[in-house]
Amino acid sequence: MMVCRVIFNKKGGVGKTTITCNLAAISASSGQKTIVVDLDPQANASQYLLRDRYNEIKEQGRTIFDFFKASLDGGSIFEFNPFFSHLSSPRPEPESFIHQTRFDNLYVIPSHSGLADLEAQLVSKHKIYKLKEMLEKISGFEAVFIDTPPAMNFFSQSALIAASRCLIPFDCDAFSKDAIFDVGKHIGDIQRDHNNALIVEGIIVNQFMARAAYPKKIVDELKADGLPILATKISSSVKIRESHHESTPMIFLSPGHKLTQEYQALYDEISRKGQF
Repeated sequence: MMVCRVIFNKKGGVGKTTITCNLAAISASSGQKTIVVDLDPQANASQYLLRDRYNEIKEQGRTIFDFFKASLDGGSIFEFNPFFSHLSSPRPEPESFIHQTRFDNLYVIPSHSGLADLEAQLVSKHKIYKLKEMLEKISGFEAVFIDTPPAMNFFSQSALIAASRCLIPFDCDAFSKDAIFDVGKHIGDIQRDHNNALIVEGIIVNQFMARAAYPKKIVDELKADGLPILATKISSSVKIRESHHESTPMIFLSPGHKLTQEYQALYDEISRKGQF
């Protein structure tokens, strides 16, 4: 059974993309055939994992933008007309949007800056379940990690509807603390109205400085409020910048690094939670 996780926070700069790609890379390195779905128009996850191939894939029209565009009536060459079905072009199969990275078992459905231009049309034509339908048609994979834009918009809602589990990054900032409660309300709305199977696995404390008093104070306050803080915390490290520059997740760039070990511990923690 394929496990689909969404990494979501409507606040930017909390590390969604880095966490998504590094957890997915560890999943792949453990032998699980894994997909990263990039729903952020900035396409940082796509560039992180595909490097120079990303521009070529964009030109070929095989991104998540092209998938959503194909779902709009009259929005692409894949238009379907029920009155003239013999003349209609077939819609592309979900697998045509999945691209293998240079890492074993790790695949990407890349994003595109044009996503933002499609949002109003997708909302007006009620395409909110299209991503869920797409992922349900994909076979042969064991794990999906969805990177979301820093907003509660059509694409993040689609991800929350499609996923079975949700992780919330948090960067030990006072503004992030205030935003966490709004995020919880949004997720609750999705659970009630669209996806009652969605489970919040927990809040990931990211860019944590163990020797600083303020981050610990913020985390303790969240725990006191009853929020599900995961035990594993991800440290702040300049090594992640090298990882981004080299377009190589930490497990492949530096397996023995402290940050890699933290990502591994986080992956192990959520994997254990998923067994119950």
